[in-house]
Amino acid sequence: MSMEMQFTFSTKLPSVLSVHGVSCLFPVCLKSVNSCVKCKIVSSTFHPMQCTRVEEIRVNTIKKFSNASKNTITRHACSSKNGEEISCMSYNEYIHEMCRIGDIDKAMVFLAQMEALGFRPNLLSYTCLITALGSVGRTLEADAIFQEMINSGFKPRLKVYNALLRGFLRKGLLKLADRVLVAMDELHMGRNRETYEILLDYYVHAGRLEDTWLIIGEMKQGGFQLNSFVYSKVIRLYRDNGMWKKAMSIVGEIREMGMSLDKRIYNSIIDTFGKYGELEEALEVFEKMQQEGIRPDITTWNSLIRCHCKSGDLVTALELFTKMQEQGLYPDPKIFITIISRLGEQGKWDMIKKNFEDMKNRGNQRSGAIYAVLVDIYGQYGRFQDAEECVNALKLEGVQLSASMFCVLANAYAQQGLCEQTVKVLQLMEAEGIEPNLIMLNVLINAFGISGRHLEALSVYHHIKESGISPDVVTYSTLMKSFIRARKFDQVPIIYKEMESAGCTPDRKAREMLQTALRVLEQRHF
Repeated sequence: MSMEMQFTFSTKLPSVLSVHGVSCLFPVCLKSVNSCVKCKIVSSTFHPMQCTRVEEIRVNTIKKFSNASKNTITRHACSSKNGEEISCMSYNEYIHEMCRIGDIDKAMVFLAQMEALGFRPNLLSYTCLITALGSVGRTLEADAIFQEMINSGFKPRLKVYNALLRGFLRKGLLKLADRVLVAMDELHMGRNRETYEILLDYYVHAGRLEDTWLIIGEMKQGGFQLNSFVYSKVIRLYRDNGMWKKAMSIVGEIREMGMSLDKRIYNSIIDTFGKYGELEEALEVFEKMQQEGIRPDITTWNSLIRCHCKSGDLVTALELFTKMQEQGLYPDPKIFITIISRLGEQGKWDMIKKNFEDMKNRGNQRSGAIYAVLVDIYGQYGRFQDAEECVNALKLEGVQLSASMFCVLANAYAQQGLCEQTVKVLQLMEAEGIEPNLIMLNVLINAFGISGRHLEALSVYHHIKESGISPDVVTYSTLMKSFIRARKFDQVPIIYKEMESAGCTPDRKAREMLQTALRVLEQRHF
């Protein structure tokens, strides 16, 4: 088998917004997303656009950044004071530094110019680029760089394979991730702790119970000691499957082994108590955590704020939100939606405004900008009815756009049932060069479900599968909820069975929805 054949991971991955074959799912917008055209959802067969080959992706990427480099490189000492061309070693150093600070676009600009001069990146540059691209969800580009690395005669190390594996799994590309693992096995490249933790993290989030236990068993056989990361995932696994007391028993086992509870374990315990409405217990664990000298992080605060909002205790939720900022933590935009939506439901817009002013006074200008945009989406001021205006407003405030940020915006529109604007967020996301991920597509299913458009929600689900992305437990649960809202109860058991056959273990919510649907179907037969 040739090297090129052996290391090809690319698959057919159609663009979400392909206009070459329009589905009933996406609006017909043949004009640029920057022009405000009215989008109409049409009903037709979806024929995914064939994905460009890896080499074509690579060429297009280099062309894109070669054009950008003309105006950028001169500001970064790309030529010496004597007018001589920068050396190959210096280019590599620039790439390393840009990847380190997270400026992957600038790193790609340097790559484009050095290759235009006939230079080739070194092993470390390839590794940095693949890792950085994979971490922000740009898996096609990461794969293209990987192919060039192989063709240049370099032998990728385990770190590179782990970076690809993480990138593919973050997007739900399970088949591509499996190919990475197969390639590693063929090269007799053993899995390290990082490999196992990447797999474990994905399987737990996707609700793949059997796969999770297989990985833990494989870790034990390989002599890897189970650490706090593994135990925190096991706690989450039990919690999501309705076995919260079993989850808590894990804590006792950890103590018996003499392992001290760290931040990961504490966060898992707090989240478990919170999700089951045991708020006093969650706060007690929170206090104990601090007494033991462990400083809460953004995950800790988010869990506490979210569970108090869910239970209707907005006073405590806002107190926690304030304390979090007093400790100097940058507020997570994801929690804004929870706070704004709960306060909005109660008409407490004065409290929403007060939070906004407090954030600005503390110097959280960018957080305040995101918060203000989300408030507008929820309809108080109405300045940003259009998704493009929201994104432009954030850019003007210097907010860095990312896959996570687009998911926050899309979720805000989805909660309001504004499907066209949710779709537009996906368009803008792709226009920024960020590939849509499973989280974003799950959000879109939810948007269509909330607005009663269950057939379009189903179209998103089929698009996910056709794109080579593996649906997770959230995908199936959200789709089931869409059909329940549409009173299509007979389809719920079918979706449930498909979830099980796909290897996803139904969580507590999925089981509850199934029981609801079955009860209604039983009553109909009487």
